[in-house]
Amino acid sequence: MEYGKTLLREVLPVKRIVTVHYFEFASDYIYEGEKHDFWEFLYVDKGVVEVMADTKGYKLKQGEMIFHKPNEFHNVWANGKVAPNIVVISFECKSPAMKFFENRIISIGDYEKNLLALIIKEAREAFSSPLDDSALDKLKRREDSLFGCEQLIKIYLEQLLISLVRKGSSLKTESRLSSVVKERSDEDMVKRIINYMNENISANLSFKDICKFSCMGGTNLKTLFKEKVGTSVMEYYRNQKIEAAKSMIREGRHNFTGIAEKLGYTSIHSFSRHFKKVTGMSPTEYALSVKAKI
Repeated sequence: MEYGKTLLREVLPVKRIVTVHYFEFASDYIYEGEKHDFWEFLYVDKGVVEVMADTKGYKLKQGEMIFHKPNEFHNVWANGKVAPNIVVISFECKSPAMKFFENRIISIGDYEKNLLALIIKEAREAFSSPLDDSALDKLKRREDSLFGCEQLIKIYLEQLLISLVRKGSSLKTESRLSSVVKERSDEDMVKRIINYMNENISANLSFKDICKFSCMGGTNLKTLFKEKVGTSVMEYYRNQKIEAAKSMIREGRHNFTGIAEKLGYTSIHSFSRHFKKVTGMSPTEYALSVKAKI
């Protein structure tokens, strides 16, 4: 007798794990944010957190989970009152079925909580990397790991995803937007961008550099910065260079060529043109003015 061999279909195959975390954060914890080309979910095991997913803000309480799709900017804060515990797991899964998890908050039950606990347990057996290190970018395997622990992580994670999809409409799902979260995130992002520009005042940052730093698209960044600061990103950066130049001129420790070099200008001529455009005076006129001596 010839037997037929059935290749089992995998509807939500997890091909790679990126990070597994269990965090116990302080009540004032802030994670500034990132985006990456793989999936990630955050589960609140205790307390309350505020999350940004691209341009939308959410509040999550104990027992709730949010998924971040690939290349979605996200960050998280504690609410300043309760110190939260959270699980964060990131992984690679390119199945179209993952679309189910986009843009929703899911309240999970005991079955899914047990699966999360098993994933954390097996991750501690499989990897020597501390699971509470927020800077971790690659898991390090234990040399003495238990037999099959990595495979069990894959199995439990796929089981969790399948369980959530199977429950489908019976899951408690929410889309609890918070304008307060978004406002705080926007203000924090603008502060980070300004600090980044000030720290690189001697460089020659491009708009693309600032987009990459902020993990924002060009249109969103332009809109946000104009709304909060009242000027464009690059105009602000160039004006900050001129403020730094004025300070150097007042200090009198550098000549104009030296100032131009320190501020990343390609030549003394481009520096002088930009200085006059912003201040209405040439560097020499400014150095001789009363304003420079105040």
